[in-house]
Amino acid sequence: MSQQLNTQSTVTQVRGYLVGLQARIIGALEAIEAQAAAKEGEIDADTPTQAVRALVDPWRKEPGTPLQGDGSTQIIEGGRVFERAGCGFSHVRGPQLPPSATQHRPELAGAPFEAMGVSLVFHPRNPYAPTVHMNVRMIAAGHPGQELVCWFGGGMDLTPYYGFDEDVQHFHRSCRDALAPFGDDKYPRFKQWCDEYFYLKHRNEQRGIGGVFFDDFAELGFAQGLAMTQSVGDAFLGAYLPILERRQSMAYGERERNFQLYRRGRYVEFNLVWDRGTHFGLQSGGRTESILLSMPPLASWAYQRTPAKGTPEATLTERYLQRRDWV
Repeated sequence: MSQQLNTQSTVTQVRGYLVGLQARIIGALEAIEAQAAAKEGEIDADTPTQAVRALVDPWRKEPGTPLQGDGSTQIIEGGRVFERAGCGFSHVRGPQLPPSATQHRPELAGAPFEAMGVSLVFHPRNPYAPTVHMNVRMIAAGHPGQELVCWFGGGMDLTPYYGFDEDVQHFHRSCRDALAPFGDDKYPRFKQWCDEYFYLKHRNEQRGIGGVFFDDFAELGFAQGLAMTQSVGDAFLGAYLPILERRQSMAYGERERNFQLYRRGRYVEFNLVWDRGTHFGLQSGGRTESILLSMPPLASWAYQRTPAKGTPEATLTERYLQRRDWV
């Protein structure tokens, strides 16, 4: 496994996949925004030059900084469908793994590392359309003179503000099907892992309805670990876009918007307090603007807000923010 990873061809293979994945996802977002504008009569749907485009921000970490490497942050802000939707690619090397990456691998504390990944968070404008997160990544590390260790991580999870069974079931089926070729145990294990990970301990509350999550994963070896990670990345658009299509044009008012902003506050709390990916990026000297692309453009907080019984807002907590089997 370490010999494979050490070759330039392996790095090129993984990087090529990740860059292509980012391009496919951003292309899908731009098409959705263009279709929404065409429906409003503001552009000609058959004229690509008039389509909405993501901001593309390539970046590079030069020698002498805590991290070296490069990447590209691509983001849509203020769109008709997406209030904020960011998808970032990064490929970095550093002199030592940050503490957040060695919690389960203490033998690698202080080891040089190389990491590549794609991470995204989409915050739609319509409160009935859920926020979504997806991440796929590979990390390699090892002390000089020792065997290089490689592992994978990733997953996807959904955070609705108004729950719909058909949306949740579709999302979980997509996750299950993506993992099925790699063993019947993977979806149940990674679903439980997701439920446990995306949990606000200080609120005693799930962040959303879950999905799948895996980290420090090396048990299948390099080739199959990469194949599984690619399968999760490739499944993302099919898992999320049908849900977005159903919800992005639903009528809503001030009540739904206010509740969306309030629940987005929980999203901010999790990402800043508990998320290992955020901590990894900040602790390792990563690019702050790219790390925080997951933040919503607007969020709110209210003191001891409790939805009235029988309302859709109460149903979110009582039914959807509970650990349960959806498929």
